[in-house]
Order: sequence, then C-alpha cells, then structure tokens
Amino acid sequence: MELELNYEIALTADFIRSGNFSRVALQFPDELLKDATQVVKALRDRLEAGSESGRVGSGDDKEVGLFVMADTTYGSCCVDEVGASRIDADCVVHYGHTCLSPTSNLPAFFVFGKAPINISNCAENLSAYALTQGKHIMVLFGLEYSYAIQKIKEALMLESSKLNGSTSNLEFHFADVMSSVMNPSKDCITSTGLLGSTGNFTANEGFGKATGTRYNIGGLVWNLPEGHRMEDYLLVWIGADNSAFANVVLTFNGCDIVRYDAVDDRLVTDLSQQRRILKRRYYLVEKAKDSNIVGLLVGTLGVAGYLHMIRQMKELITAAGKKAYTLVMGRPNPAKLANFPECDVFVYVSCAQTALLDSKEFLAPVITPFEAMLAFNRGSQWTGAYVMEFRDLISSSPLEVKNQSEEARFSFLQGGYIEDFDLKENGEEDEDGALALACATEKALQVREKHPNSLIPGTAKSGAEFFAARSYHGLEMNSNNSSPEPFLIGRTGKASGYEHEKSKENS
Repeated sequence: MELELNYEIALTADFIRSGNFSRVALQFPDELLKDATQVVKALRDRLEAGSESGRVGSGDDKEVGLFVMADTTYGSCCVDEVGASRIDADCVVHYGHTCLSPTSNLPAFFVFGKAPINISNCAENLSAYALTQGKHIMVLFGLEYSYAIQKIKEALMLESSKLNGSTSNLEFHFADVMSSVMNPSKDCITSTGLLGSTGNFTANEGFGKATGTRYNIGGLVWNLPEGHRMEDYLLVWIGADNSAFANVVLTFNGCDIVRYDAVDDRLVTDLSQQRRILKRRYYLVEKAKDSNIVGLLVGTLGVAGYLHMIRQMKELITAAGKKAYTLVMGRPNPAKLANFPECDVFVYVSCAQTALLDSKEFLAPVITPFEAMLAFNRGSQWTGAYVMEFRDLISSSPLEVKNQSEEARFSFLQGGYIEDFDLKENGEEDEDGALALACATEKALQVREKHPNSLIPGTAKSGAEFFAARSYHGLEMNSNNSSPEPFLIGRTGKASGYEHEKSKENS
C-alpha cells in the first residue's frame, strides 16, 4: 500500500486510461530502479482491474505495454524522449527528481515521490528564523516535498498562534507546482487539479524573470504583489543541496537564502560555498573570451527549443570570429571531452539543472549558453543577473555581434592584448566541407605572427589547423618509395619466453 501511494499508481493508471495510451515508457532514475518490478506489477494490476470493471469504454480495452527505461541518454531529471522513441512509446511516466522541462514530442506524467520530512520541526525552524529577519518569506521547495507543503502551512499558522502574535507582521508565501502532466502540443503545462492550478502560464521574458509579477524556476511558479521585488524577500529552500538548489542560488543571487535540510532536520544559513559558484562561473566567462575553437555540446534531444538554441549559439560563435563544432555524446565526462583537445571551451546546451558542470577535471572549461552570450559579445558586462533556462535566452532579444570592433582586446587572464581573428574569415568560408577543410589546412601552414612584440596572437582557429600544428600526426608513410615492402616475421611464443630466446639459452 505504501508503494502505491509513493508512486501514485492510481493517478498513473488514470493518466494512461484517459489518454488511451497503449505503449507506456516508465523512466526510473538509478536510485529508484530497485522498485521498478514492483511498480510495474502494481500498475498492471490497477490497469487490468479498471478494464474488468468497465471503466474503459468499449473498444478501448486493448492491452497496455509497460516498458522500463533506465540509464537515460542525458540527465535523469529530463524526460528521455530518445529512449522512449526506440520502443515507439505513446507517453512517458517519469519517476523521481525532475526539472519539469517541456517535452518536444511525447506527453509525460511526473511522479515526484514523497521524501520524508519532519513537518513540526520544519515549521519551528522557519518561524524562529523569520523572527530574527523581519522580512517577508518566500518558500521554495524540492518537488519531492510538494505533498507536504499544505501541512507545513498549517503548522506555521499553529506556530504563529503559539508566539502570541509576534509573527503578525511576517508573511509566508509559498510557490506552487506548475503541474504533474505535460503536453508537448502546448507551450504551457496543464494542471491535473491534484497540485493546484496556477492559471494561464506566460513565458518568462528578459533573462529568466517575468515582466510583471510572475516567476518560475524548476517547475515552481509564484506571483509577487505589484511593486515588490524578489530582493525584498527572504528565500527559504526546503530540500537537499542539489542541482535544483544551485539553480535557485544562481538565479536569485541578490536575495538572502537559507535552506532547511529535511534529512538532518536543521536550518542551514551558511551558503558561502554556494556563493563561490558564481565567482567560479565569472572566471570561466573570462577564460571563454580567449578561446578560438568552441565545442557545442548537445546535452538534450527532448527539451523543447534545443535546436533553436543550438542555431543561435552557432550564429553567436561565428559572428565572434570563432570556430564552432557540434558534438553529440550523451552525458559528457572528462574522458569523452579529452578526445577533442582542439576545443578551447565547450558550451553545454541542456536543461537548467544539468547545465552546471564542475569542469575542474576537464581539459577545457564547460560553460552555459548564457555565459557564452556574455563571453562572445564584445563589450557586454555581467550585471549580476544569471539565467539558467536557455528557453529564456531564446525569448530574449538577441545581442548584436556583427558590428564588433576589430581592434585588439585586453585579456585579464593573459595580462595583455589579444589579437582576435578576422571576423570576416568565418563568413567567407566555403560551404563545401571537403574544400573548407583543405583551405583551412593550407592557411594553417601560412600562419605568421604579425605583431609578436605588442600582441598575443591567437593559436589555431580550426580543427584542421590544430592538427597541422601537432608534432605527431599518426603513422607516417614514406611517400618517396611507393613499392611494397617485404613482410617481416615477428616474434613467436609466449611473452615469458619467446622461441628465439629459448634457442639462445639452448645454444
């Protein structure tokens, strides 16, 4: 019974029957895969019971195929439409932590789970800390705790009454969950009524924040009264220190933020470690400005708008006088990216909760599309605002990069002026891939340092030039002698004692 409640078997069965789906993909993260067989059995029993009782209309009582998906192509928080397409699935049921990124082709039902939490202890900690701040409180939370939010609200009201009205000037505002059902045919997410409808959803404008009073992040949405700013509120996060929390810290870096750890039942107020992330990201932006060859990492094939973002990044990189290569490799790791040493920096196009890669172990830094816009637009300055969702960058007005100045640029990391490559070269490249490769290789052999005393010249500006400048190009063949060489007989026997070695010992 507890398993059916945690995995919402009844609601999942209703979703499958209402959509008349016949092939359903069940996506499990690694930590929940141990329960997959029990969930499939419980869900199948529920579907068969509903069919026998006549809840399914006549002609619709076809057998439903349930397929378990594990080891997702990209991040487990996104709906794996690539894996679902391999089994011709009609829909996806996603279990566990999710970023609620919109899907491109398939409808999805999200089961957030029910992580344990001490509601009374949470309410006591929040009330006691709110008294010392004197600010209005905005409560955000991990989706795995959404089931307990209503009880936390009630517990906070009880705590307020115990303190004899000392919290009468304090206001607790709670974010709402956008939905547990997603339809790819619409730009918004429809509500099932279970988690509460938030009304018509409007896409965010202007680098991730709503133009009026509507905000959304990580599947949460809330409104602020007119004239109020997020900086006027104390943000409280209920949940673990994970990618969703890092998304909140970076997006609302101008707010005071505390975190309630439901596992340890304590309030964490020291977020200095999380604040350092922003400094690290700024350093990576400065490092990306000195790059010449950029690798575009495709980190999703299912999030709506990813193709548009890749095209926008290509145009940005090309207009900045740099070379772009698109790479599709699933989940990136240091070993995979080490196969592309010619890339000075990688731009990772993925959902907001997987975009922040700790690239300290990588040979080249990995940045987000927002950081790429800052790095490759000469003259742009970081105001402190940070955007994680690349969909917000698509909706924002693109920055002009075509009329950039061709004068040398000062590099803070190298301590001198950098001579960027001629911005016209990328526009004059031949579209024919073979001819472009030959021309690039020919240019690589003609590179000269025009101003070695005053400027720091750029290195290779394409993969072909990088290869031409390498000292080792692979196995070399003697082009002067075209006749075949006679074959040689190598050693025979075991490594512990080859036959020619034994013959020497015998002699």
